[in-house]
Amino acid sequence: MTATETRIGRTTLKNPVICGSGEHVLTEAGLRSALAAGVGAVVAKSVNETQAAKDQLDRTDYALLDGDWNRLPWDFTAPRNATLACRSGLQTMDFDAWLEITARLDAEAAKTGQYVIGSIILADLDAAVDMAKQVQAAGIRILEYNVGTPYGDEAAGVVTTERATERVTEIVRAVCDVVDIPVWVKITGQSENVAALAKAALDGGAEAVSLMGRFLGMIPELDTQAPLLGTNLGTGGGWALPVTCYWLSKSRAQLGPDAAVIGMNGARSGEDVLRMMLAGAHAVQISSAVWTNGFDVLANAVETVKTYLEARGDTATGIIGRAADQVVPFSALPQRPGFWEQFAPPGAV
Repeated sequence: MTATETRIGRTTLKNPVICGSGEHVLTEAGLRSALAAGVGAVVAKSVNETQAAKDQLDRTDYALLDGDWNRLPWDFTAPRNATLACRSGLQTMDFDAWLEITARLDAEAAKTGQYVIGSIILADLDAAVDMAKQVQAAGIRILEYNVGTPYGDEAAGVVTTERATERVTEIVRAVCDVVDIPVWVKITGQSENVAALAKAALDGGAEAVSLMGRFLGMIPELDTQAPLLGTNLGTGGGWALPVTCYWLSKSRAQLGPDAAVIGMNGARSGEDVLRMMLAGAHAVQISSAVWTNGFDVLANAVETVKTYLEARGDTATGIIGRAADQVVPFSALPQRPGFWEQFAPPGAV
């Protein structure tokens, strides 16, 4: 393997940078732009069988916010600390058209050692099983099965957000039992135990687990005294990275180092990809940053990872979990009486 290659179950990626699913890859042009950036893989925008899901794209809206929750201009120069708040949509094209494009581009991507991953999002289980069969029959080499969208509570009957471990195992097994291609399951972060959901997906036959989807939130605006964009929103940004790294580390500790876990939510650069890998990710998806800052984010991330590994004489597989394996329980840390006082604000001591 080369220094940048990483393994996800049976799959070898040329590098650990994955362009995550989003509106930036709704079209063939977007998928091609992601591939041109040099990523190991790109996840096509998720699709399902419902007309309501297709209609959702026409209800989308987006806002970029600074550290004081004020709007920033949408000019593709979002600062690293910006928060994306959005009502996201799903793929609008017919499933057959989506399937043809995804399969054709995946076949092309194979020539450059890349992947175009088909993504289906759960609404009806029987429909998801049927679509999974068609994805495999079309020759697509990897299937992402999204059971962790943040919008399930806001769009009943359109998508689902699965939080019960038994249910996750059940619905993942239903798909994995009918296909032979690798199934990567995307789970929610809106759970008290994300690692348990990851285990449930692996128990159902998933070859890898992507954790975790955006969080659902609501942001009141002071001027209007109304919710930003009128409703509850998916929220993401660099602030989510520590939470994702925590669950990557916990998942590694509970599931073992061989469990293929993919990091997402909070990665905006190659440095963030590396941070998530040190926390236990075998690869990392970047999505929101591509939507807000363009496809150069991906190319820069690929180059940053390569340069970092070369400079240190490291490999992508070698750094996976290196920080996670050094986490020390609070009770094992040394006692330092009075140490806290140097951090206290004036008047507190």
